[in-house]
Amino acid sequence: MASTQSTIRVAPTGPGTHKRVKSELMRQRLRAAGWFLVPMLIALAIVAGWPLLRTIYFSFTNASLTNLYGAEWVGFKNYLNWTVLKSGRVVWSGLLADPAWWNAVWNTVRFAVISVTLETILGTVVALVLNAEFKGRGIVRAAILIPWAIPTIVSARMWSWMLNDQFGIINDMMMTLGLIDHKIAWTASSDTAMIAVLIVDVWKTTPFMALLILAGLQMIPRDIYEAAAIDGVHPVKTFWKVTLPLVRPALMVAVIFRLLDAMRIFDLIYVLTPNSAQTKTISVLARENLIDFDKFAYGSAESTMLFLIIALMTILYIWLGKVRFDGGDR
Repeated sequence: MASTQSTIRVAPTGPGTHKRVKSELMRQRLRAAGWFLVPMLIALAIVAGWPLLRTIYFSFTNASLTNLYGAEWVGFKNYLNWTVLKSGRVVWSGLLADPAWWNAVWNTVRFAVISVTLETILGTVVALVLNAEFKGRGIVRAAILIPWAIPTIVSARMWSWMLNDQFGIINDMMMTLGLIDHKIAWTASSDTAMIAVLIVDVWKTTPFMALLILAGLQMIPRDIYEAAAIDGVHPVKTFWKVTLPLVRPALMVAVIFRLLDAMRIFDLIYVLTPNSAQTKTISVLARENLIDFDKFAYGSAESTMLFLIIALMTILYIWLGKVRFDGGDR
């Protein structure tokens, strides 16, 4: 009777086997993630990358709306140029020598810093309230997002009526309370126009900050607060020593997202305020030169500089703040 032999394959074992299997699994996941990202990268290249490259190219030409394809290369003249007069005096021209440009930069940075600071503080307060357990919390969480859900143009138009100096409800309420003795043209006056824009922006985007910070608060284990309460730690000290350090990654990411949006502010300024130097931001100035004055190359240079400013601020913020986008610190 012939005997049969069967061969049994045994999986290789050893100290390095687990690491090799884990490394291979990680490579497979990275390849799969890469393939999933390809459609998004293609879409970004079409809707963002190509227009950005064209804008940068036009900033080095003398292009206009009527002569886009026949534009000539002029180098850095749109950014900075100088002319030596017969008297020997040097006359500077270009974007970096334009007072209107630097005024717009100052308005943009001032608006971004003030609005983001106020929205971060108020958003943190709102998030702490929404994170507490109380009856009807779900309804309040949904209601708090209404200002953020309203389109910006609609919000701007609504607030322009409310801030109107003749029949606006804001002036009426403040005069009834005795806070002012005469009606104020909030959006028409150069002294109060930027304040009006800040009020509307803070009202609209504070819920966005609160939502992102609330997501970070939800990730903090409840056991930590229970232990702090048992040890008799004051709630204020608990916030500074426990809550704030643990929510810091989400807070930093929320700030950088909001800062990027604030630096590009256009719609609120364009709808709410008149075309005044006190409120004109970089985006408003760039649009004015691109469309109204037909200085397409000059407007492209302003748009390119805005992109560089935002990129530089983002890099510095991430580096100085040690921000990571995977939920931790660098």
